[in-house]
Amino acid sequence: MTSKAPAATDCFIVLYRWRLHAGAEAAFVQGWSRITELLRSRGSLGSRLHRGSDGLWYSYAQWPSAQARRDIFALGSLDEEASRRMKTAIAESLPEITLDTRADYLDALHREGI
Repeated sequence: MTSKAPAATDCFIVLYRWRLHAGAEAAFVQGWSRITELLRSRGSLGSRLHRGSDGLWYSYAQWPSAQARRDIFALGSLDEEASRRMKTAIAESLPEITLDTRADYLDALHREGI
């Protein structure tokens, strides 16, 4: 049985990548989680955090548009302590990668946080 791919979204997608200091993972996850909650409350469409088999940490974030992301980031730090936790945990930040969605098979319920 063949299924048709849902229409690609018009969202702005960014992939973030970090190498963390050993032992700082929990602090990073706490800081990242708090910042993500605050960004969602201000218009972000959410994010996922992953640890890769290569040892890097990855975050996949969706935004309504590149301009919406710029506007939210222009507000500055949303939580100084959470930002500090993240920054202290990061050994290396790799360049951000923007992604252009061509097909979307993610479960819609997960995208809505249900």
